[in-house]
Amino acid sequence: MAFEFKLVRRVEFAETDMAGIVHFSNFFRYMENVEHAFYRSLGASVIMKNLTPPHGFPRVHAECDYKRPIRFEDNLEIHLLVRDKRAKVLSYLVKFRKLTENGPSEEIARGLLTVVCVAHHPDGSMTSAPIPEFLATQIE
Repeated sequence: MAFEFKLVRRVEFAETDMAGIVHFSNFFRYMENVEHAFYRSLGASVIMKNLTPPHGFPRVHAECDYKRPIRFEDNLEIHLLVRDKRAKVLSYLVKFRKLTENGPSEEIARGLLTVVCVAHHPDGSMTSAPIPEFLATQIE
């Protein structure tokens, strides 16, 4: 059963601001990156077109607290932990750590992300739906 997932990436120049640190908005992209990688590791996707109707996981809540800066070419570990799992809702805690040659160092930010499973209907509407069983059984 999966309850956590880690993704490591290098900070790109385009992700930084005039002060040379990662712009705050990129932490939300990083949370989305680790969430998508988590689903792929379970044989799924954030958009499941193979279901009828297709299912997806739009965000209903996102927040991030920043503790320390991270800069261009720093290595960043993004650690997703399943915080809450309900029939139609998943909530994640996301911890951001700057990596050093000796492994993880200081935590630089912490985020929360809540998503709801929805069915995408042909008329463009969405309704909440139970997390598909093949995925729900893999998430703890």
